Amino acid sequence: MNYANYLYIAIRAAVDAGKSIMDIYTDPEADFEIERKADNSPLTRADKAAHRLIANALSVTPYPLLSEEGSEIPYEERAKWETLWIVDPLDGTKEFIKKNGEFTVNIALVAKGVPVLGVIYVPVRRELYFAADTEGAYKLKDVDCSNQPSIDELKQKAVRLPIPLAHQSIVVVASRSHQTEETTAFIENLRKQGKPLTLISSGSSLKICLVAEGSADIYPRFAPTMEWDTAAGHAIARAAGCNIYHIDEKTPLSYNKKDLHNPWFIVK
Repeated sequence: MNYANYLYIAIRAAVDAGKSIMDIYTDPEADFEIERKADNSPLTRADKAAHRLIANALSVTPYPLLSEEGSEIPYEERAKWETLWIVDPLDGTKEFIKKNGEFTVNIALVAKGVPVLGVIYVPVRRELYFAADTEGAYKLKDVDCSNQPSIDELKQKAVRLPIPLAHQSIVVVASRSHQTEETTAFIENLRKQGKPLTLISSGSSLKICLVAEGSADIYPRFAPTMEWDTAAGHAIARAAGCNIYHIDEKTPLSYNKKDLHNPWFIVK
C-alpha cells in the first residue's frame, strides 16, 4: 500500500495539534487544568484539545483510532481492527507541565501489529519526524504547513534518516523522568565492555528519534510504557533502518495487543 496520502493527513494533524498545544503552553495566564488519571499520570486541557483535533483530522480515513486520551475500547472490538491509528496527542505531559519543551505529538498507523507510518512533531522546536514504509524516514526543521506543501515538497526540504554521524563512543539515550535500577545496570554493563560511553537524557518519544536519526546508538527502556508511547517512533525507527526489540534484542514490539502495555525494550 502507498501510504503517502495518509502520511500527509497525519503530518497536518500533528502540526495543527502542536499549534493548539503551544497556544496553551505559551499563554502566561493559561491554566493547564491538571487532572490525574487512574494510574496517577497527569492530564491537561492541552492533551484533550490535541486529541479532539487529531481525532477529527483522522476521521476522514477508513481506519479506527486508538488514542491515549480517547475512550477505552474493549479488546473484543479492537481485535477485529487489522489496520488502525495509534495516537498520543501529547507525549511527555510531565515535560509539558515542567515547561522544558521535550514533549511531542505522536501519530502512527499500524497494520497487522506492525507500525507502518509514523509522525512525531516537537511543537517547541517546530521539528518534524515522519516516515512510512513506502516513503523512508525524514527529519524537517522549522516546519511550516501554512501553504499546504505536498509530501514530495516536505521530503525535499527534509533530511533523510539516518544522518551519517561518526561517534567516538557508544551513545546511550535514557529517560529524563523514568530512570530505573535495571536501566542503570544495563548501561553499566555496556560501560564494562571497554568502549567509551556517552550518556544523554531526553523526554518523551524524542529518545526513539535520536536513535533513528543516528544521534544515539541505543535506547534501553526498562520501565512501563504504553503502545501509544512508542508506535510512531517505532515506525520512524523501522524506516530509518533501526527497530524496537524486546530485551532479547531479536523480537520486535507488536501493537494492538490485548494488554496495551509494552514489555521492556531496546531501540537500536
